[in-house]
Amino acid sequence: MLRIGILYPLHSAEDDYPNMAARLEPPVEVAVVHTDAVDLHTVEDCRRTGDWDHLEPGAAELRTLDVDVCMWACTSGSFVYGLAGAEDQARQIGNYLEVPASSTSLSFVRAIQTLGITRVAVAATYPEALAAEFVGFLGEGGIQVVHLGSLGIWTAVEVGEVGGEEVIDFVQANDHADAEAILIPDTALHTVAFLSELDGAIGKPVLTANQVTMWEALRLGGQVRRQRGFGQLFAVAEEPAGVRE
Repeated sequence: MLRIGILYPLHSAEDDYPNMAARLEPPVEVAVVHTDAVDLHTVEDCRRTGDWDHLEPGAAELRTLDVDVCMWACTSGSFVYGLAGAEDQARQIGNYLEVPASSTSLSFVRAIQTLGITRVAVAATYPEALAAEFVGFLGEGGIQVVHLGSLGIWTAVEVGEVGGEEVIDFVQANDHADAEAILIPDTALHTVAFLSELDGAIGKPVLTANQVTMWEALRLGGQVRRQRGFGQLFAVAEEPAGVRE
């Protein structure tokens, strides 16, 4: 069984990962290791959260757990470094663990490419300044953001308390006629329990942070399969990438 290592900052919506893992066909295992972080959504604090000094203790713990792939399950702690910086960050984690590794930010780019789209709307829980950094990151990946909405929430703890109905209302309010999909970038937000409802609410793909993180882990592990109940992203078949030697 594929064993996925999840590096997750602090505590908020990490239960999305084992919940999703148990519902996949075939199921996978996840090992969630928490990293230290500054729970404040400023660009400077997110850069500190993604520093190797914060990531290494968690990565060291994962080395003892025999994981097959590793995901840095933090969007803001990766996109604040820009596309090249996020790629370097994932490469450092992967080299340390000697397994394929990626991050939530990079997962968004890969998922959008897989869906064959280029124009998106972003419904961010973050304050506007941090959300704008995500827009810039996507632009580096060739993705045009046609609309940006922000809830302006400053901490992951607060984000973790946002309910499903509020999320669906927020997504509907931030749809745009030119957007081919809507992105919800915060891994602190619970979304796995209602991914199909999100897609159905606007009639187009909704990509959420925890969803794309697990999808990318499966892709890296060579186990992407069509799945029900996880949104349009999981309805798209892709050739398995295989595990890196």
